[in-house]
Amino acid sequence: FAHWSHLHSFDPVSDTASDLRDELEFAPPGGAPADLLAGGFLRGMVERMFAYRHTRTRVDLERHQRYATSGPKRILVSGASGLIGRALVAFLQGGGHEVYRLVRRAAGPGEIFWNPAAGELDPSAVEGFDAVIHLAGEGIAEGRWTPERKARILSSRVEGTRLLAQTVAQLTRKPEVFISASAIGFYGNRGDEALDETFESGTGFLADVCRAWEAETAVAEAAGIRVVKLRTGIVLSPRGGALAQMLPAFQAAAGGPVGSGRQVMSWIALDDVVGAIQHALFTSSLRGPVNLTGPAPVTSAEFARVLGRVLHRPAFMPLPSLAVNVMFGELGQALLLEGARVLPRALQASGFEFLCPDLESALRHELALYAGAEAAQAA
Repeated sequence: FAHWSHLHSFDPVSDTASDLRDELEFAPPGGAPADLLAGGFLRGMVERMFAYRHTRTRVDLERHQRYATSGPKRILVSGASGLIGRALVAFLQGGGHEVYRLVRRAAGPGEIFWNPAAGELDPSAVEGFDAVIHLAGEGIAEGRWTPERKARILSSRVEGTRLLAQTVAQLTRKPEVFISASAIGFYGNRGDEALDETFESGTGFLADVCRAWEAETAVAEAAGIRVVKLRTGIVLSPRGGALAQMLPAFQAAAGGPVGSGRQVMSWIALDDVVGAIQHALFTSSLRGPVNLTGPAPVTSAEFARVLGRVLHRPAFMPLPSLAVNVMFGELGQALLLEGARVLPRALQASGFEFLCPDLESALRHELALYAGAEAAQAA
């Protein structure tokens, strides 16, 4: 830029509130010709950037304020380097909580070493935490499901959960809550049947993994710890997961529905995942299985239409089922061609409010592609 000036200020409006203001002046390199060619694009980009920043700031502060009377907590997190873990740790630290990470390498400041495969975790190191959030597990979409990979997917979840649950169950000062990851794969391929937390497990590899995964939390529950099992859906974020893998094709106008397009996708925005985990931390009535999905699942065809509309791209290039099976095998069948309509009834009954209750608002927020009215409101 030939010129860039940014004033970032907080102006108090009462004893408990402030206005956040960003004032920018900028000019692209190249003078008037460059401004004529690119000025409108740059202004639109900056407006979207700051609409996103202001929305995130407002939402985070509102969420922290909601539980401010509970005081800061001391929280232990496994899987802190994953997509959800990174966002969650940053959010919790921003709210004044003391967060420690479980790591499999030499521990540094704010870290505790563990080795689930070898059963190594020093109980004295995890004494005195108010909450444990267990997110660790080998990624399920990082390669074809060979017998070896399937064994690692299962063992990483079962061994890690067993070690952590058994350790906290025998502590002198036990955590108030043990929040353990699971997934909507628990329900199996259920078509358009509306499923809540009262439904039984389905069939298939993912359902088998989720049942074994969740069962390992029983020892913590028997020790009197409140246990929450998060059955997480398709997490939407451009920084990882399914959406990040879809974006290149859709941005190149080569996206579309997968297979028949009728399979149901139970999605949730990453920011709502983080908010829901915070809600689970502080809501004592919430226990047992909790579906971490948005309230309005859609079919694959509808997902493609909405994503295309948000990106201003056509979305009619289907990915045939045969191609999915050839490229991905059993992995593609389970993750792309099968689905379930999973509803977050426990979350909603406990009073959680979604930032992004519908797919379009979730995609616009996570991609920072707000519509005109939304951008103006955020700014």
